[in-house]
Amino acid sequence: MIKRILIVHSGGTIGMRPGKNGYAPDPGFRLALENMGALKAEGMPLWDMVETESLLDSSNMTVSDWNEIGIIIAESYESYDGFVVLHGTDTMAYTASALSFMLEGLAKPVILTGSQIPLCELRSDGRDNLITSMLIAGAGKLKEVAIYFAGELLRGNRSMKYSADGLIAFSSPNYPVLAEAGISINYNEKMMLSPVPEAFRLQTFKEVPIGVIKVFPGIQFELFESIMTESLKGIVVETFGAGNIPAGESSALLPIIKKAFDNGTVLIVCSQCPQGTVSLGAYETSSALKTAGAVSGRDITTEAAVAKLYYLFSKYEDKELVKEGMEKNLRGEITV
Repeated sequence: MIKRILIVHSGGTIGMRPGKNGYAPDPGFRLALENMGALKAEGMPLWDMVETESLLDSSNMTVSDWNEIGIIIAESYESYDGFVVLHGTDTMAYTASALSFMLEGLAKPVILTGSQIPLCELRSDGRDNLITSMLIAGAGKLKEVAIYFAGELLRGNRSMKYSADGLIAFSSPNYPVLAEAGISINYNEKMMLSPVPEAFRLQTFKEVPIGVIKVFPGIQFELFESIMTESLKGIVVETFGAGNIPAGESSALLPIIKKAFDNGTVLIVCSQCPQGTVSLGAYETSSALKTAGAVSGRDITTEAAVAKLYYLFSKYEDKELVKEGMEKNLRGEITV
């Protein structure tokens, strides 16, 4: 049976052409795809393409753009066997993480891909990324949101951008690859998510105020006290190592965290190290965060932590339910 795939074009380098002010979205991109012989070859799934309202450089992506992509997939869910989202690389891991949470009960492949070199260029990496993403989506083995790039299929909410100018642009430091594309495509099916026994539905995101603070030597936490208002719903703190902060600053941090807690802000701790796990209380320098009620993000990426906060605050009003959800593995985003 021939599979049907919907390509959702949201922008990014893959669909751009050079202009007088640099690369910009190509209005003839649909025609370029229709003229690609490989997309009509035997063995390729049938495909349609839709474009988002605005084709964006992914650095301009917002919560409303995540919702738009999610709505397109949800409205087309019953009509297609899988989805390939063309997206810029800068925030692809954020969008993949967001889609992994908002597409509840997902039982079909959703693959984000793009390129470091536009499809119109001779050396574009976009051809293989697109063709292989289509083949993987058509194979139907994947039942989750993933990123395909440079020969590797990665869980979307475990991915992070690794290189700004290399063709191997993404990595998944805390989770194995889901598939590798060489002469053949080798699937690591035991590491893929199994569909959950619930009906598919879309949970769009509210644009709730969320912040990210990266700890650095000499940080003056009191400078951030002014943002700890009742309107701030969640904050991601990128700490050293396994959740450590400068010991001399913990006395300044505790009242700030308490103020945030009293205001209903949920604080989740991630590590600045791409690989490894946050373990609050393992070192004395992380005990202040644990005592103050911060949530350990374990080995979650910052991208997934931000998306997960948006998801949970869109789903629940009670901050305790949000905190509880942040500690649970919902879509394979953390190792329990």
